[in-house]
Formats: sequence, structure tokens, C-alpha cells
Amino acid sequence: MKKILIIGTGGTIASAPSEVGLVPALTSEQLLEHIPSVAAFCKVDCMQIFTLDSTNIRPGHWLLIADEIRSCYDRYDGFVITHGTDTMAYTAAGLSYLIQNSAKPIVITGAQRPINEDGTDAKRNLTDALIYACDEGSHGVSLVFFGSVICGTRARKNYSKSFMAFGSVNFPELARIQDGHVIRYVPEQVSGAPMFYDYMDPNVGLIKLTPGLNDDVMQYAIEKYDGLVIESFGVGGLPEYSDFHVHIRRAVDRGKLIVMTTQVPNEGSDLSVYRVGRTLKSNLSVLEAYDMTSEAVLTKLMWILGKTNDFETAKALFYRPVAHDILCV
Repeated sequence: MKKILIIGTGGTIASAPSEVGLVPALTSEQLLEHIPSVAAFCKVDCMQIFTLDSTNIRPGHWLLIADEIRSCYDRYDGFVITHGTDTMAYTAAGLSYLIQNSAKPIVITGAQRPINEDGTDAKRNLTDALIYACDEGSHGVSLVFFGSVICGTRARKNYSKSFMAFGSVNFPELARIQDGHVIRYVPEQVSGAPMFYDYMDPNVGLIKLTPGLNDDVMQYAIEKYDGLVIESFGVGGLPEYSDFHVHIRRAVDRGKLIVMTTQVPNEGSDLSVYRVGRTLKSNLSVLEAYDMTSEAVLTKLMWILGKTNDFETAKALFYRPVAHDILCV
């Protein structure tokens, strides 16, 4: 029988009503009490690392989770992290860079309704996560939600209330959980030892271009952050009005890392298509996200800047695939 550790972090799944709205309150042990049937297929230990609405979770919390998994990695066959849905995709991506090449599954799940509430999706999601964590073919970081198993670097929350909250962006689902069985679409193979990292640079920002955006916004962001992700329109590019290009040139000359991506959810960027993108890519040392999610781009840049700010080294790291995060280079 597999031995699994549940790591509680709060979120809707563990929330209870209060005078000011839902607030995380239940521990991982209390969550487990709601799904006694899992005792038939796994032995579960519980740990509460913190109790937060996921709106309040920051990169430092990802490091705490990764460090806890590292400290007890040899004692368990897999790990399930209960988490709020609002920033779950960022945590899944962040952990994918902090814990690489893990032969053991690290599964993140949560719920759109608290586990104590009638009609909740929490019991299904938590049971499914444990089923997936016990499967022999499961490895690395993934997100399990409403029967979908999504690669940690490819998850995005698409619905704010519906139970099918998460989708896989530009990459197929790894598997489906149906009637207690894992139906696998993408076989996962891991060899060698896991790699744990204990630092990320949290000083990375993201701005979304809007029509008529004042270039002072970008200038401020470039001054503020060590690295910056710019969500452009369509396949990508920068406006030709104002001093956007000037600000980016100054930033890269100062050793700051700039990544261009798209705010369009699917199919990725291609800066070579239009002049507004091609001029940028040919004249300035910027990175392009291609088919990566914004969540993965942001967290990968944090991971890279935790190791180097040399452009060529960073470029090599950025375009080296980690956990299926990038395909179209």
C-alpha cells in the first residue's frame, strides 16, 4: 500500500463561513476525515504547513512547500498538496521548477466549494488526487481537478466558479481519473535523482499591454523588477508609439531579463510575423515565450534569476524544456 503525505495550505477546500466571508480554517487531517474510503488503497499522513487564502500565497510559500517535500522525500511514495484555486496554477508551475525530475508524484488539488458544503467538488478532487498519487505511472508535479490531470507547467484557471475550473494550455492532459481509474494519455518517464532548488528571485513582474498604455508604466516596471514578462497582443510585438523600445533597450543594457509573451490563451507567440514583433526581436536581447503559459514564464524567470542574470546563460536555461513547459522553440 502506498504511503502518501497530504500537505495542507488552506484555500477554498478548507474554508468555513465567517462574518467576512469564507476563510481557510480546516486542517489537512480534518479534510481527510471527509474521505474515509481512501484508507482502502493508501496510507495517508497529514501536515499543515500554513493556512491561507491562495490570494495571499507568494513565491516564499512555494519554497516552504518544496523544502518540506525535500525533507521527507524518502519517507513517502507521493505527495498531495491542498491549495486554493486562485493561484494554484502559479504554485504548480513554481514547484515544477523547484522540484525537477521527481520520480514520485507531487499532486496539487483543491476545490471550488468548501469540503463541508453540500454539493462540494472537494471530496472528488481530493480522492482523485490520492488515486493519481498512488498510480505507478505518476511522476513529477501535476494538478488534478474535476477528473483532469494537468502538467504543472501547463495549467490555467479558466472558470471562476465552475467545477471544471482548470484547463491544459497548448499541451494535452496527462490523464483522466474516471471511476477510480487512471486513464493515461501522456506516459511519463523519469530517470536519475530528483533535483531540488532552494532559491527563486521573487522580484519578477508581469504587465499586460492595453491599447494606449502609457510607456511610463513599462518604465516603472523595468526600474522596479529584476525581470519582466510582457503580455503583448496576438502573436506579439510592442507598440511603435512612445518610448517602449527605448525603455527595453536600457533595461537589457543593465542586465535585466525581458520576456515577451501573448495575452491570448492558446497557440502562443511568434514575434517574427509582424514588423512590431520582428523589429523588437532582431534589435533587442529579449526572450520569447512561444507556447508557454504566463504562469510558467513568470515562475521560470524567477527560477532562472535565482541562478544567473547573464543573458546567454539565462537564454539557454529558458529554452531548455522543463516538465513539458515549452515545445515551439
